[in-house]
Amino acid sequence: MRPLRPILVPLACVAMLVAGLPAAAQSVPAALDVSLASQPLGQALNELARQAGLQLLFSPELVAGKVAPAVSGRMTPRQALDRLLAATGLEAVSEGNTVIVRAASHSGPATMLAPVVVTANLERENAYGPVSGYVARRSSTGSKTDSPIIETPQSISVITADRIQAIGATTLKDALSYTPGVGISPYGIDSRFDWITVRGFDAYSPGFYMDGLPLRNNGNFGLWKIENYGAERIEILRGPASVLYGQGNPGGVVNVISKRPTAEPVRELQVQMGDHRRKQVAADFSGPLDADGKLLYRITGVVRDGELGQGGMRDDHTYIAPSLTWKPSSDTSLTLLSQLGRIRAGALTRVAPEYGSLVPTPIGTRIPDSLFIGDRNFDRLNQDQQMVGYQFEHRFDDTWTVRQNARYAHLDVDYRQLSGPRFVTVNDNDALDPANFRLLSRTPFSSKEKMTALAIDNQLQADVRAGDWQHKLLFGLDHQRTRIDQVSRSSGTAPVLDIYAPVYGGAVELADPYTDGITRLSQTGAYVQDQIKWREKWVFTLGGRYDSAEAKTFSRADGTTTIMKDHKFTARGGVVYLAPGGWAPYLSYAQSFIPTLALDPATGEAFKPETARQYEAGVRYLPPGRKESYSAAVFDLRRQNYVTYDVNFQPRQTGEVSVRGIELEATAALAPQLNVTASYSFTPRAIVTGSANPDEIGKQATAVPRHRLSIWGDYRFASGVKVGLGMRYTGTTRGENETASAKIPAVTIFDAMLGYDIDRWSLALNLRNLAGKTYIANCGFGNCYYGPARSVVATATYRW
Repeated sequence: MRPLRPILVPLACVAMLVAGLPAAAQSVPAALDVSLASQPLGQALNELARQAGLQLLFSPELVAGKVAPAVSGRMTPRQALDRLLAATGLEAVSEGNTVIVRAASHSGPATMLAPVVVTANLERENAYGPVSGYVARRSSTGSKTDSPIIETPQSISVITADRIQAIGATTLKDALSYTPGVGISPYGIDSRFDWITVRGFDAYSPGFYMDGLPLRNNGNFGLWKIENYGAERIEILRGPASVLYGQGNPGGVVNVISKRPTAEPVRELQVQMGDHRRKQVAADFSGPLDADGKLLYRITGVVRDGELGQGGMRDDHTYIAPSLTWKPSSDTSLTLLSQLGRIRAGALTRVAPEYGSLVPTPIGTRIPDSLFIGDRNFDRLNQDQQMVGYQFEHRFDDTWTVRQNARYAHLDVDYRQLSGPRFVTVNDNDALDPANFRLLSRTPFSSKEKMTALAIDNQLQADVRAGDWQHKLLFGLDHQRTRIDQVSRSSGTAPVLDIYAPVYGGAVELADPYTDGITRLSQTGAYVQDQIKWREKWVFTLGGRYDSAEAKTFSRADGTTTIMKDHKFTARGGVVYLAPGGWAPYLSYAQSFIPTLALDPATGEAFKPETARQYEAGVRYLPPGRKESYSAAVFDLRRQNYVTYDVNFQPRQTGEVSVRGIELEATAALAPQLNVTASYSFTPRAIVTGSANPDEIGKQATAVPRHRLSIWGDYRFASGVKVGLGMRYTGTTRGENETASAKIPAVTIFDAMLGYDIDRWSLALNLRNLAGKTYIANCGFGNCYYGPARSVVATATYRW
C-alpha cells in the first residue's frame, strides 16, 4: 500500500468531503440504496460519500475530465465505488478511517473496504455555489455574508438548480411555484415578464436581484429577464429587507445566484423539444484554464426557437453568459460575470371581460376559452440586455475581509400589444341584444425603453471572537444609479374582434405618448450589521441602514424637470436559539421603505416614503446527518403610509395594508432515490386598514387566497427510471380590491415528470398543468385573467 503522505501533500490540491452523519462515530451499513446521476467523477464521489457516510480523500487532478456513469440500486459502498471508478484507471483503498482514491497500482482484485468511521466534518457548501439535491444549508441573501440558513432569523427559501430542472421550470415564476407565500400568476399567463406576489404584495417593482445587486425598474415594462439555465439557485427572503438592500417592497427579495466557474470540469449539452414548436439547445462548460487551478472559466448558453401558446407568435431567445475566476492565492479571488440576452417574441396575456369568462354575459353566453385577444401582426416584445460585472474578495487575516461587487447593465425594450378587451355596444335600445355581446374592442399599448444601470456594493467584514462571544461585523456602502429613456403610449384605434369569427390584421393607430422623457433614479446607502453568536447556542442579528434616494424626471413633452429626494433609516433585529437535535426557534423584526412619486397637493412637495414593518416568529428543523429541512413561520406584516386617492381623486398618504399568516415548508431527501418538497400558506388576514377611500377599507388590495398548498415528489428506480408528480392548490378570492362579481373558484393543478438516466445521458419529459385545465387565476376591475395552459417539454442532457 502506498504511503499516505505523498497523497495528502500539498493539502491545497486535495478535495475532501465528509457527508451527512452526526458528529458521533457511526459504522457504514453493509448495503444501502444508492442513487447517482451521470456527472463529473469528482461530484459523483462527493455525493456517494454523503449518501454512504464515507470520508473520502482524492486529488482533483486525478478525477479531472473524468465522467462517472449513472449508478443506482441497493449495494454496498464498495460496489458503488467500483462502478464509479470502472475504466477510470483509479482505485479506492482504505487508510485507517479514511477511503483514498488513487491511481490503480495493480490489476488484481480490489481491496475490500473496512467499516469507515467519521472523524471530521468539513462543510463544502457555500452560499454562492452549487447544491447537490434540493436542500441548501447556507445562503447570503438574508445577511450578505456566507451564513448558515438555520442562523438567519427570517424566512428564506432556496430553489436549487437540481430542483429547477426536476420540476421542469422554464421561467423564474415556474421555479417559485412550490414556494410558500408566493403567487406565480397574479395576472394569469404572461409571456412578457415574471410577475409574482410575495406575502400578499406585488414583487413587480422595484425589481429582483442578481448576485446581491439590484435589477432595477421604474414600474413600467423595461424589466430584466432571468434565464433559469444560467442560475445556480434562486433565493427568496420573505418580508421587509431594506436594511440590506435599501428601497424595496414589503413582501421580500428575490435574489438569483448566477452559475460561476468551477474547479471541477463541467461539460454539458442539452436539447429540448416541446409543444408550440419549441426547439432549444443549451450548453454549460466550466473548469480550470491552468495547471494550478488559479484561473477558472465558465460559459453557459441557450438558443431557443419556438412559438407562444396562442396567436402563432414567435418565442425566440438567445442567451450567453461567459465568466472567469482568478484566484492568485487562497485569500484573494476575482470573478468576472457577464451575460448577453436577446428576445424576439410576441406578447401573450390571456385576458377577457369578466362577464363572459368568470360569469356568463346577461344573455347567458361565454367567450370561447381559446379566443386570442391580441394580434400577431401588432403584438411584440423585442428585448436586448447586456450585463458585465465582477465580484472581488480579499481576506487580510483571520479577522478582516473586504469585498466589492459591481455590475453595469444595459436594456433595450420595444413592446406593444392589443389588450383591455371590452364588449362593443351595437344596439343601445336593447341591452340584451346578442349583438352587444359579440364584438370586442381592444386598446393598443406600446412602450419603448432604454435603460442603463450601475450598481456597486462595498463591504468590510470583521470576524471577532472574545471568550464565548463571536461577532461577524459587516460594514457596507452601496450605490445604484439607473437611467430610463421611455416613450409609452396607451389608447388609440384598433379593429374590433368578432368573438365567433375572429379576423386578425388591420390598421392600428397609437395615441400620443402619455410618458415621453428621461428618468434618473439613484440610491446610496450605508449599513452596518452584527451577527452575534453566544456559547454556540444563541445567535443575535442586529442591523441598521441610512439611505438617500433621488428620482429626477425630465419630460420632453413640456420641458420640465421634477426632482424628488428621500432619506430614510431602517432597522432590523432578530434572535435564534440553536437547540439540540437541529431545532432552531427564532424571533425577528424588520423594516422597509420605498419612495413615492406622488406630490402632496397641499404642499406641492413629494410625499414621504411609504414604509413597512414585520414581526415574525418561527422555527427551523434540520435533522443532523440528514439532507432535510423543515420550517414554520407566523408573521404580522404591515404596509404603511402609502398614497391612496379619495373620491375626488386627490392623493393622501393615509394608506395601510395588514397581512397576517402562517407558512410551512419542507424540503427533504427522504431516501437517496426520493426527494420531496412541500409548502403551505395560511393567510387569514390581508386587508386594507387605512385609505382615503372608505370603500377600500376592509377589502383586499391584492387578491390573496386564504389557503395555498403545494407538494412535489420524485423517485429514481434502480433501473434508472425516474418519475415525479406535483400538486398545486390555490384557494378562492374575490379578485383585486374584491371587485369580482363572484368568487374566483379554487383550482388544483398537477405537474408530472418521467425520465431515464443511462450512462452519460439524462432524459426527462415534463408536463405542467398535466390535465390541461382551463382556469381563471384572477379578476379585477371588469377583466379576468386565465392561468397558464398545459406545457410539454422533453429534455435530453449529455454530460462527459
